[in-house]
Amino acid sequence: QLQLVESGGGLVQPGGSLRLSCVASGFSLDRYVIGWFRQAPGKEREGVSCISSSGDSTYYADSVKGRFAISRDNAKNTVYLQMNSLKPEDTHVYYCAAVKIPTTVRAMCTNQMMPSTWGQGTQITVFS
Repeated sequence: QLQLVESGGGLVQPGGSLRLSCVASGFSLDRYVIGWFRQAPGKEREGVSCISSSGDSTYYADSVKGRFAISRDNAKNTVYLQMNSLKPEDTHVYYCAAVKIPTTVRAMCTNQMMPSTWGQGTQITVFS
């Protein structure tokens, strides 16, 4: 069974940092583009950041550029999202998702590709 499990969410004050992890089981991540998404109630899903299967190509939403960094360790079947300088508007449930190659990080993060596998989500709350 293909499964993604996120962890690392929590409560943080503005300006703080968190690191999310997305661990795959039942399949090998090295043939998948992986993305982090967030969605507020009643709003469109936003592709936050995506990373290619090899890790040499990344995509960031304008809202997180310069603050978030995506990385992956295929040996550990894990993708990370380092979130720095967090803002209240970053408060969301964050989901990781997988799309089997070939696809591009831009296609995945701009919702042109529907991921086949999703995690259950992890809540990030940024509060004063």
